[in-house]
Amino acid sequence: METPLVGGWVRDHPRATTLLLAVVGYAAVVGVFAVPSVQALFPELTLGQVNLLAHAIAVVNTLAATSLAAGWYWIRNDEVSKHAHAMLSAFVLILLFLSMYLPKVAGGGTKEFVLESAYAWVPLWEWVYPAYLLMLAIHILLSILAMPLVLYAVVLGVTHTPDELRTQTPHRKVGRVAASTWILSLVLGVVTYVLLNHLYGYEFVAA
Repeated sequence: METPLVGGWVRDHPRATTLLLAVVGYAAVVGVFAVPSVQALFPELTLGQVNLLAHAIAVVNTLAATSLAAGWYWIRNDEVSKHAHAMLSAFVLILLFLSMYLPKVAGGGTKEFVLESAYAWVPLWEWVYPAYLLMLAIHILLSILAMPLVLYAVVLGVTHTPDELRTQTPHRKVGRVAASTWILSLVLGVVTYVLLNHLYGYEFVAA
């Protein structure tokens, strides 16, 4: 991308733009978790619909992590155009994730981990559940921390040329932290999804 995709006020105020977008994102997530009037905007989901969304989210997150890893590889090999397209693809995938995650949380209830399995080869060690909770907690924490970093890296990326990004912005430094945090969060999210939905049992608590 030799010319910026976005100019004007957004280009002149990337930090303010990032802050605004982050506030909107945090507000949406907090709303579906804790604000009844926001939750009421979404339809109540059945367990089957919750499972369908969970499977779709896992696929999207896997694709996003793959795109991020590819983008990281390409920028290390100075393939700027491929890097940019990979990172924008990952960002679009995360927007798709949010379009499924918000209604799933607001109208789908929760699935509580149960230390049992339909497979004899799956271990039922006592530390499995604490390990699951730890991975889930790290996944959530990294997701919270990654949002403003990812948004800032994306805003800089779409408002500056490659030369400007290298010489006039902290895009490289911010992008490195954002991508590593984001990838780890996505991987842990997929791992906990597999544990909860495929290897071990769960108890569904409707919204």
